[in-house]
Amino acid sequence: MTRPAEGDARDLRRFGRVERGVHWLTGVLVIVCILTAAVLYNSSLAVLIGNRHTVELIHVWCGFALPVPLIAGLVSAAYRADLGRLNRFTRDDWKWLRSKTRRFAGTRVGKFNAGQKLNAALSAGSILVLLGTGIVMYFPDWTRLTWRTGATFVHDWFALAFGLLVLGHLAYALRDREAMRGMLRGSVTRKWAEDEHELWAEELDGK
Repeated sequence: MTRPAEGDARDLRRFGRVERGVHWLTGVLVIVCILTAAVLYNSSLAVLIGNRHTVELIHVWCGFALPVPLIAGLVSAAYRADLGRLNRFTRDDWKWLRSKTRRFAGTRVGKFNAGQKLNAALSAGSILVLLGTGIVMYFPDWTRLTWRTGATFVHDWFALAFGLLVLGHLAYALRDREAMRGMLRGSVTRKWAEDEHELWAEELDGK
C-alpha cells in the first residue's frame, strides 16, 4: 500500500523514485534532442551555435539513449504496474475523451486519465519511430538509398509532431501545480486525488 508523504498524513504517495527518475531522465534526453535538432535544421541557429559536428553527436547519442531509462525502470514493480495502467483503456476513458467537461463526464478516473494514457502511447510510439529511422540515417551502409530517403522524411515529420506533443504536455503540466508536485516530490494532496483520480484514491484506501 502507498505510504503517505512525510510531513502530511493527508498526502498520498503518487510516484516513487524510479518512476520519477525515468520520467525526468527521459524528459531531459527528449529536450536535448529537440534543441539540438533545432540547431541542425535551422541555418541561423547553426551559424550562431557553431560546432555542428558536436551538436550532431549530442543529438544522435541522446536519441540512442532514449530507451535506456524506460527499460531500466522495469526493475521497479511500481513502474511496471504504472505501465500496465497506462496500457489499459476502459469505457470510462473513451467517455472522458469525448467529453468537453472532463471531470463532470460521469467517469471515474484511475491513476491516469485518458489524456495521460494517450500521451504515453503517442510518446512511446514516436520514440520507437524516431529511433528506428535515426539508426537507418546514421548507418547509411546498412540499407539502400530509397530506405534512407524515406527514413529521413519520416524522421523529420515525426520529430516535428513529437515536438508539438512535448510542448502540449508541458503546457498541461504547468497548468496543474498539484500534478507537477506529484512528479517532482512524489506526493499529492488527498483532495486533489479524490477530485481528479477518484478510483486511484479509493485503491490506496483499500476500498
